[in-house]
Amino acid sequence: MKVALIGATGNAGSRILAELAARGHEVTAISRNPAANLPAGAKPVAGDAQHPAALAPLLAGHDAVVSSVHFTASDPEKLIEAVKRAGVRRYLVVGGAGSLEAAPGLRVVDTPDFPSAYKAEALAGAAFLDRLRRETELDWTFLSPSAFFVPGERTGRFRIGKDQLLVDAKGDSRISFEDYAIALAVELENPRHLRQRFTVGY
Repeated sequence: MKVALIGATGNAGSRILAELAARGHEVTAISRNPAANLPAGAKPVAGDAQHPAALAPLLAGHDAVVSSVHFTASDPEKLIEAVKRAGVRRYLVVGGAGSLEAAPGLRVVDTPDFPSAYKAEALAGAAFLDRLRRETELDWTFLSPSAFFVPGERTGRFRIGKDQLLVDAKGDSRISFEDYAIALAVELENPRHLRQRFTVGY
């Protein structure tokens, strides 16, 4: 597939880029400061998520767009507008864990112990998801990681959930960037969560 990846140089974005390229997809790696030494099959392109008119031509002609940008540094309306202008229907968003449910009706971001340093980003991510749930034109998917989203191993062993935070037998909620990238690539290749949010964790 031809995939446009916005935010290709970030922690999650760089792992997604590597995973998609390894699977043989053609990836347009979009970032404000394009990276050198990209994997085979990837093309670096300068682009800014804040400027839909300029971003849309970079997205045109792709089978799918993947957005891996900080929510507090982007605007869902501008990103969605750019994807629509480009004429691409498939849109996958690297989500956050804050909008997942820690208990029925209780979002993780609303729990008493949620770190204040991450609250603005989590709330912006929840707002992005709410906007996507009102979207009727794009075939979107919002993939939330577990609470701890960290560098690690590419094991290929993880669980898939829907709107509830995944927690292991020890009470931990985590996923590596590398395994998250696998889950996103699999969803891209074999869509099972169109116009839905889902989550991945150990």
